[in-house]
Amino acid sequence: MTINEAQQSVDEWIKTTGVRYFNELTNMAMLTEEVGEVARIIARKYGEQSFKESDKDKELADELADVLFVLICIANQTGINLEDALKKNFEKKNKRDIQRHKQNDKLK
Repeated sequence: MTINEAQQSVDEWIKTTGVRYFNELTNMAMLTEEVGEVARIIARKYGEQSFKESDKDKELADELADVLFVLICIANQTGINLEDALKKNFEKKNKRDIQRHKQNDKLK
């Protein structure tokens, strides 16, 4: 699935199953909540926190998909083509960082 196809799929799901988009502020709050879920799983699986009983069935892939879904909702609502935005972002990073990371002693 391309990024554009993902944006179209989310839009179709929202219109047929989700009834309508939540407003941008609600979606921003939901995005924050979903990122928090990702952080919780990573802290427990890869960090030093232990799993709570209620977190043991949580899957990182599912939570990352939730983050992506809400992010796509926000992009759709604000008229942003994420595929174009990502291409432009790579261009910016490539110009800005062409030598920066290679010359960073901390990364060697």
